[in-house]
Amino acid sequence: MGCLQSVACKARVRRDNIVLSDVSATIEPGATAIEESSPVVLRYRTPYFRAAARGIMPPIPRRHTWVVGWVQACNHMEFYNTYSDLGMSSWELPDLREGRVKAISDSDGVSYPWYGNTTETVTLVGPTNKVSRFSVSMNDNFYPSVTWAVPVSDSNVPLLTRIKRDQSFTTWLVAMNMTTKEKIILQTIKWRMRVDIEVDPLQLLGQRARLVGRTHQEQPRILSRMEPIPPNALVKPNANDAQVLMWRPKRGQPLIVIPPK
Repeated sequence: MGCLQSVACKARVRRDNIVLSDVSATIEPGATAIEESSPVVLRYRTPYFRAAARGIMPPIPRRHTWVVGWVQACNHMEFYNTYSDLGMSSWELPDLREGRVKAISDSDGVSYPWYGNTTETVTLVGPTNKVSRFSVSMNDNFYPSVTWAVPVSDSNVPLLTRIKRDQSFTTWLVAMNMTTKEKIILQTIKWRMRVDIEVDPLQLLGQRARLVGRTHQEQPRILSRMEPIPPNALVKPNANDAQVLMWRPKRGQPLIVIPPK
């Protein structure tokens, strides 16, 4: 017991002495909202995925700093926009699509490996002579723009007929010793977001698009086991920088419309 009370001793922070008092993960119950206010693009906004956790960190020795926070990676992405019988545009993650990696970081692009650096993380600096309480939360959703017209055409004629999107993510609650780089996985969450929109481009703006298929999302799964984090899910590039917009015509060769950053 004396060691736990002494911040000068070599007490270690371990998985079994970090206590999680509450972990939650939900996707809002509402349906995806479609916006047709622009003559150039259709926009849609999905419900939010939200995760939150509270816990207690044991005393931290001198010269040690721990960060507790959320790490997220994309495991699967299908994002197809069909334009009549001409072809489709497709947002793709080439390394993921071709099986070279199992996941790609979904960090904000600045705070690697963390999803973000506001409510998503908390920093605990030693020495502390008593337990520290922490609370972290995060949210995520889709709010993209899809052109009504074929993206590689000079024409403004609306030809968009279908939007299909299916993405899967793994979200980890992690405690990381910033001094030693030791990582302790505290929780693993799996979630998925799907969108299926049918479009009639011959209708007036504001009356073209409607949701089809399931309109509500599956709820996230909080796993009973800890799933390891693939190494590339902790480093650059993140999904936003790695993604490529392709044009895949029914006839002819695919074209890169927007290259990776």
